[in-house]
Amino acid sequence: MLTGKQKRYLRALAHHLQPVMQIGKSGLTGGVLQQVDLELETKELVKVSVLETSPVSRDEIAQMVVEETGAEWVQSMGRTIVFYRKSTENPEIELPT
Repeated sequence: MLTGKQKRYLRALAHHLQPVMQIGKSGLTGGVLQQVDLELETKELVKVSVLETSPVSRDEIAQMVVEETGAEWVQSMGRTIVFYRKSTENPEIELPT
């Protein structure tokens, strides 16, 4: 569980990131979840965009990603979601305590 200070730090880091993927009319499929999982392992901090054509709401998608990947839900803003998960292989982001 992330503290408020840690979330604030991650939000600042994510501000300049571009979304790594878009979730559209197909919704959250197994392939999309695998890709998010892979991106989280390599980059730790991932921004995902949810298109208006998505049959599932932004918050439902965020909850599913958290449950399936073990990531932390850092922020939702508009149709964009930011996730964080510490890399097991090569952790790069040092969170404040």
